[in-house]
This record gives sequence, structure tokens and C-alpha cells, in this order.
Amino acid sequence: MRIHRRLWVARFSGGTAALAVLFLTGCGGAVNVVSDGADDRLVLRGNDPVAYFSAGRPVPGRPDIKTEHRGLTYRFASEESRRQFITNPARYEPQFGGFCAQAMAYAVPVAVNAAADASSFKIIDGKLYLFDNARARLYFEMDQERNLKLAWHYWETEVQESNWRIQAWRRLLLRVPHYKTDSELAEDYQRRFGRKPD
Repeated sequence: MRIHRRLWVARFSGGTAALAVLFLTGCGGAVNVVSDGADDRLVLRGNDPVAYFSAGRPVPGRPDIKTEHRGLTYRFASEESRRQFITNPARYEPQFGGFCAQAMAYAVPVAVNAAADASSFKIIDGKLYLFDNARARLYFEMDQERNLKLAWHYWETEVQESNWRIQAWRRLLLRVPHYKTDSELAEDYQRRFGRKPD
């Protein structure tokens, strides 16, 4: 029986089938989405993607002003924001499927809370990057060019078409060679800037 693209399996027992369904949930593309009301693949937890650029902060979108793009739902604070998005969705989509850019440099897709404040996202070369928290952004910025290059490498080669939960567990157990813990990053920051990270 075929269950996903080139993955073929024989008959399952009841328990094995349940495990297979659990592990294969989300196959076909890593995207950080939530379910809210009628929207079961809601991006940015319902925040207006255009507002990150125009207002410089996350702004909650309205459930009655939305659009579908590539099977995902985006909400907007205004019809004007919706129009801007429809005109050029690639400009406003969050990079790395909406996962944390700092964690992506380690090939670990970490779901973020849609940048709860202005310190948890950054516009780089006209693209929206999200961070799990302000400290993740701070660590990313310590070597932004290298981290961005690593993040794009891992996104394209490991994460983008994966089941993101399995990918996260895999890379937390089998870490990339340059992996650093939060405490190691904090030490690097203190050595470089002579103070502890905020």
C-alpha cells in the first residue's frame, strides 16, 4: 500500500498503523500553522503579514478579511493589506515556513508564537524572518550572514519537505556540527560585546 510519494508499506497491525499515522502527519511540507475557528491552516497565528512591513510590528488580522495562498490561510487587519498581499504574496510570506530563523541555522524547525512583539522578527533584504524570542534574534544577529546561509541550506536540503516534528527531534538528537546551546551562545555574546545578553 502506498502512503506517501515513494513510501510503500505492507499491512499494519492496529498499534503500528496508529504510530505510522502519528509520524506521517504533516508529510509534504513544513509550515508553522495553527487552527482557529474555520481556519485549520492559519499562518502567523492570524497576524497580518503585511503589517510586519507597514506597521513594523505584528498586528492581529481579522477572521473576516483573509485569503488562501498555497493551501494556507492568511488574515489581514484591513482590505488594503489583503490587496497588497494578493498582489505580491512572495514579498510578505514568512521565510522558513514561519519557523524560527535562529533554530533553522541548526536544521531544527521551532514553531514560534508569530512574533508576539517587534523584537521577535526582522526584515532582511525585504523578507520576513521570525524568531522564537528576542534572544534568538540577538544570537542570530551575532553572525547574521553565516546564520542566514546555514538556515537556507538546511531549509532547502532537510526541512522544507519534511514532517517538521520528526525533523526537530532528529536534529535535537543528531545535532549539526556547529550546534551551540543557549548558554554557549550567551558566553559567545558576552565575550564579543563585554556584557550579558538582554
